[in-house]
Amino acid sequence: MKGFSLPVVLMLLGVVGAILAAFVATTQTDLKSTRFSRSTVSGFYAAEGGLNLRAQTIRNTFQGYNVPAGTSPDPENACVGGNNGDGDYACETFDINNREVRTYVTEEPDNPTVLTIPPGERYQNLNAQEFRYTARSESVNSGSDDTEALLELRFKSRLVPLFQFAAFYNKDLEILPGPTMVLSGPVHTNGDLYLFSDGNSLTIQGQVTAAGRLFRGRKNNATCNNSPVNVYDPASPRSLVPTCPTRTEVLSNSLGPWNGMIQLGVPEVTVPEPEVFDPVASSIYWNRADLRIVLNVDASNNPTGANPIQIVDPNYVLDGVGTSAVTTATTCPVRPGETLSTTVVHANQMYNYRERAWIRLLDVDLGALLDCLHNTNWFGTNRPLDEDSEGGLVFHFTVVGPNSNPPDNNDDGVPDTPNRYGVRVYNGANLSSIAGGSPRPRGLTIVSDQAMYVMGSYNSVSPIPAAVMSDSLNVLSNNWNRTDANTTAGGFQYQDDLTNCSTNAPYYRQASSTTINAAFLSGTDSTGNIDGVGGQGGAYNGGLENYPRFHERWTGATLTYRGSFVSLGKPRKVSGPWSYQCYNPPTRNWNYDVSFNNAANLPPITPRFVYLRQELFVRDFER
Repeated sequence: MKGFSLPVVLMLLGVVGAILAAFVATTQTDLKSTRFSRSTVSGFYAAEGGLNLRAQTIRNTFQGYNVPAGTSPDPENACVGGNNGDGDYACETFDINNREVRTYVTEEPDNPTVLTIPPGERYQNLNAQEFRYTARSESVNSGSDDTEALLELRFKSRLVPLFQFAAFYNKDLEILPGPTMVLSGPVHTNGDLYLFSDGNSLTIQGQVTAAGRLFRGRKNNATCNNSPVNVYDPASPRSLVPTCPTRTEVLSNSLGPWNGMIQLGVPEVTVPEPEVFDPVASSIYWNRADLRIVLNVDASNNPTGANPIQIVDPNYVLDGVGTSAVTTATTCPVRPGETLSTTVVHANQMYNYRERAWIRLLDVDLGALLDCLHNTNWFGTNRPLDEDSEGGLVFHFTVVGPNSNPPDNNDDGVPDTPNRYGVRVYNGANLSSIAGGSPRPRGLTIVSDQAMYVMGSYNSVSPIPAAVMSDSLNVLSNNWNRTDANTTAGGFQYQDDLTNCSTNAPYYRQASSTTINAAFLSGTDSTGNIDGVGGQGGAYNGGLENYPRFHERWTGATLTYRGSFVSLGKPRKVSGPWSYQCYNPPTRNWNYDVSFNNAANLPPITPRFVYLRQELFVRDFER
């Protein structure tokens, strides 16, 4: 029996050993499989990160007003040896999660295409330039040199002009009119949207998109009322929260009846920073301007130097001295019977009650200026007024002095000590030259990094694509006296007593009906000086209905406006609150300029935003 037991024990030990060996082998296989799976997952995410980086690079190129360019590598052994391509499509390697991620980009041969964004999509019915690309990414394990993931992302980059919106705000937007208001175009805000009608009605006929929340009621207090607020659905107006005794948030799950015409929580779109309008060589608007006119002032805001008003090139050193001036404004021919100081460009001033200060102005007679440009070589030999390198003419006007860029030390978006600079344009009803044989401009964009004052009817005769872009936007009627002899009539403008500012007060001037056809881009105040949560209950910013700053009694007068209201942020150069204004509002005959729906009719260098749409995401399992 004992002799039989030993073989059995040995056999059992052998079986157990075989089982243990099999278990160890299986465990090692599972561990290798787990490590491989984990490695593959890590490689996948690393490769995906490479795709996102390349797509963002393409987006940033567009955002900088450039178009990607270059040559892609040959797909066979791409990014190996000298097969790297060049420019924006060249191979680029990233170190992500201990992986070497090799990426490159190819573009579709028919780029770009112009499309109308289909109904139902965000920003529907707007024109956009669409560019299509494919980004490819390969993740290689730095330790084993094994390829762990091959990914491919096909995406579209769409460029959408901002002036295709009736209103576009890069901050909270409040539309709170008293008189009946109808906005025919789309409305977008990168912040929260507040809709309210004070006794009449507000109707929006275009798509409404907001990155933030939508409220029925006021932002500066919690009130609401039953006056109609309508948004089309899309064929007919549909009332938004018909009964609201207090400010009410409109939630996304209640918006089904609008069939996509109201969309909330959309991704914020990246827009140009206000600094893009500064007079520096890196700024597109300064660099690409056909004409740059500078008024140099001293610490007391008085014109300085022998030739304080100068025409400069893009590299002009803005030190108030003018040593780099190309020429001076005194070379401009004048119209018969007039002198330069009263005709083309000159220094002036006016009292701005909202700012409680005298404003030093660069005054520009646009009609005479266009005559000048037709008769001189200010902006290039044999360069006609109808040149179209940027879709038309671009003029940059500014005032340069010690207070050009007032500081904002508490970083609240409001200057600590606002400056007292401004640019005023007048005689712009017909944006063309009266000189014989002069061609009509194809379009005109006027830019300033300072406050802008548009005096009198603008682009009202045979309108051309036009825009005015500035730090803040003021409208002066046809009845405004440019010599400002009655600015201090009755001593009113020196008083801080707002009781004098009423409909019947005789102390501020009467406006006359005025027509403006131009897109506006400027800074606007924020209610409570805060956008989003925390701004509710603060001092009112005036709303969209007070986007233009008024300085007259508009009783019985109408401001007819066709254009687009765009606000990229708060003013950086002025700080006077809406509550300081002394005016009686005009009858507002305002609407979106539907001609902007055709991209060919947009003003020169219209600012735009860029957004990407993913078309296809593919994982390749074979090289």
